[in-house]
Amino acid sequence: QVTMAEKILVTGGAGYIGSHCVLELVEAGYVPVVIDNFHNAIRGADTLPESLRRVQQIVHQPILFQELDITDEAALQELFSKHRFSAVMHFAGLKAVGESVQKPLEYYRVNLTGTIRLLETMKAHGVRNIVFSSSATVYGDPKYLPLDENHPVGGCTNPYGKSKYFIEEMIQDLCKAERDWNAVLLRYFNPIGAHESGMIGEDPQGIPNNLMPYVAQVAVGRREFLSVFGNDYKTDDGTGVRDYIHVVDLAKGHIAALKKLKENCGCKIYNLGTGTGYSVLQMVRAMEKASGREIKYKITGRREGDVASCYANPALAERELGWKAAFGLDKMCKSIPPPWHAVCRWLPRFWPTHHRCSLPVAGEDLWRWQLQNPTGF
Repeated sequence: QVTMAEKILVTGGAGYIGSHCVLELVEAGYVPVVIDNFHNAIRGADTLPESLRRVQQIVHQPILFQELDITDEAALQELFSKHRFSAVMHFAGLKAVGESVQKPLEYYRVNLTGTIRLLETMKAHGVRNIVFSSSATVYGDPKYLPLDENHPVGGCTNPYGKSKYFIEEMIQDLCKAERDWNAVLLRYFNPIGAHESGMIGEDPQGIPNNLMPYVAQVAVGRREFLSVFGNDYKTDDGTGVRDYIHVVDLAKGHIAALKKLKENCGCKIYNLGTGTGYSVLQMVRAMEKASGREIKYKITGRREGDVASCYANPALAERELGWKAAFGLDKMCKSIPPPWHAVCRWLPRFWPTHHRCSLPVAGEDLWRWQLQNPTGF
């Protein structure tokens, strides 16, 4: 537990990953202060985003929130004058790969200048600890697999990935120039799933850019079929392979990163993934199992900016952060006949973490969220 509850600024905290991290922060004894500009969040009652209104219901305490755009320097300065933050968790930014190819300038304006303003404001107010939401897209087309943190970066296949790479470079340069800065850059693989309450989850505005929300919307009847982009990749079934990590595991990784900052760690970089890749069709089958419904799909052409396979070597995070994805597909789950997947859901409470079940869990959590919220928030 944290002594004298520390205030953590969470930018973009009303989004999918941000809201799950806000929940974990509260449960770990921190006081999150959330800013968001509603670009990818739904308004709820009392000026709060709906995602955070639900987080309040889950944790039974109020969440501090202010509507704010990180490119607004004056508003940032005012916010930092009002609160004493011990660290910043930076999620705010635009994040659709396809859209970034169409609108590169907008992605650079929001992601880069937004981060520069944030870092300048932190510097002015003596806040020198940051956890940054980066992405495995910084690795570009993998030269080898699994991807470890020493894999070359910067050969990004789209402006979204480049913006993450540029921000990583900026933060690393800042930490070199000013030795009292501490930063943890977290390279996410593919977050999926939802909180087990089914109250918060991924609610993409418009057509989902990510596979699993799309699959869930097909299962719930919101969309007719899934388009599978390419089945001619050099993978087992020809469809793209990705490392899918449960969003709650991801959020717990951020709590571990905050603790790392306390060690005056300088600039550290970690992959957050499970270390296992699953193909698009394997994910479709996992979701069919979780939902008990058939998911129709059509094979279409490859999508620009996509790579064949991408999965993590997460050993460094386990070694240095003491963090490991608890929801990794393991033999126990595979060997249990399908009806037992429901039992799997509750076993983790009585079972050592390395026996936890994975994709079924992520699938079931995602399906619970989708069923309870067929049209999102």
